[in-house]
Amino acid sequence: MEPVLFYGVPHGCSFGSIVALEWLGQPYRLARIDMLAKSKSDVYRRVNTMHQTPTLLLENGASLSESLAILQNIAGRDLYKKLGFAQGTEAYDKLNQMLAYLHTSFHSAFAPAWAAYKLQEGDPAIKMLRDLAKEKAAGGYAYLQSHLQGKDWLVGDNRTIADAYLIGVARWGEDLGLFNIKADYPDLYRYLQTLEADKAVIFAHAIEDENPAVTSGKFLGHVTLDEVGTRLAA
Repeated sequence: MEPVLFYGVPHGCSFGSIVALEWLGQPYRLARIDMLAKSKSDVYRRVNTMHQTPTLLLENGASLSESLAILQNIAGRDLYKKLGFAQGTEAYDKLNQMLAYLHTSFHSAFAPAWAAYKLQEGDPAIKMLRDLAKEKAAGGYAYLQSHLQGKDWLVGDNRTIADAYLIGVARWGEDLGLFNIKADYPDLYRYLQTLEADKAVIFAHAIEDENPAVTSGKFLGHVTLDEVGTRLAA
């Protein structure tokens, strides 16, 4: 059976893995995980013991977690698509460096604001957490805008898995009410708008929002957790 990507809602960083799978153009399926649900699925816990997303269930039944590992797996399935580069090359190292920055620095900058999001209204910690997130994320937005000067893509001459990952995370600044990206980072905003017009990104938004979605890749539909349980038992 084709690989299954478990993606988290609302607005998880797994968005980027959906975009990358669409760009790859090979058969895949999706499984939706509500990260705010109070009850946790025993089936999904077998796929990812920490109950986090994304996770890629591979053809051999093994599970691959963590966005960077999943994205490199997707890119490595067909290097002619130029979503990634051959290991051992300078381009591969630069891509890994960018992915690591996006995950360890930029992604983590929003953690305090997500923590504040889960607190009850009126909690005095909310403002402190939001201010901390805004300070840290502002540096990330500024760096990315500067890095993209004179460039169309984050790494190399073509879109890569780094661009796919960023489009899923960069939106958090506005999702959390921290920034007006168009006003605060206009050059970065133009780059992001180019990605937003991409068919794969439009598709990923529709999938997240449970709206009619037209694949430009080879999406074969969703699978339920019950179906996943049957596959794991086989």
